[in-house]
Amino acid sequence: MSASLSSSLLSPTQLRYDVFPSFSGQDVRRNFLSHLLGEFNRKGINTFVDNQIRRTESIGPELVQAIRASRIGIVILTKNYASSRWCLDELSEIMECRTTTGLKVMPIFYEMNPSDVRRQRGDFGEGFERTCVGKTEEQKQKWRQGLTDVANISGQHSHNWDSEAAMMLKIATYVTNMLNSTPSRDFDHLVGMEPHIAKMNSLLRMESNEVRVVGIWGPAGIRKTTIARALYDLVFSDFQLSVFMENVKGNYSSKFQLQE
Repeated sequence: MSASLSSSLLSPTQLRYDVFPSFSGQDVRRNFLSHLLGEFNRKGINTFVDNQIRRTESIGPELVQAIRASRIGIVILTKNYASSRWCLDELSEIMECRTTTGLKVMPIFYEMNPSDVRRQRGDFGEGFERTCVGKTEEQKQKWRQGLTDVANISGQHSHNWDSEAAMMLKIATYVTNMLNSTPSRDFDHLVGMEPHIAKMNSLLRMESNEVRVVGIWGPAGIRKTTIARALYDLVFSDFQLSVFMENVKGNYSSKFQLQE
């Protein structure tokens, strides 16, 4: 990791939306999604609504900007999600922003098995293969990686629901808690922070189940703590319990104290 991080400031990132939903309209727009958006509205969650934007070969700049201006990306994975290049391109942008800008991502597996999404198999996989016809290997690999990564994130599963109404309330409450617990992101205003965060995120391999320890080494003043704090802000919501401990050596005189 480079010892020369610029301290120049950028203008703050403009976050206009609390939630950006990515979904297959034919599967959920008239039922599940409409009710979920109603619950979000009742809780004051500002959600980007595409208002039936005309579907072209690929997503346009309006949707890319909306994703980058959102705090949370909700990916509703359904049978026909991978049958749409539009959805797969949205997912690629969402997962890229998860790494580069700290966008929180929450998958909802709606009548879908996460392993089918992860491995692109079954009806879901057949739809994916049809979408891949005529596409470059680079494009197909990018889509596959996005589906694999999003399926590895802890999310909500419709087969665990007692009722859709109860689950919608749970999802809306969970999103509210995520928004309320998201700390200020001072690193958003620093030039050159994104590649350091992306490098650290790749070293941590969040998609694996391994316990990993990554050290940041260098002289004082190169923003090691800033990088660590930015990385923590990026990933903490993926865990049930988390804590950021700064200056452990100076604040904890014994192993027992640290364990407490």
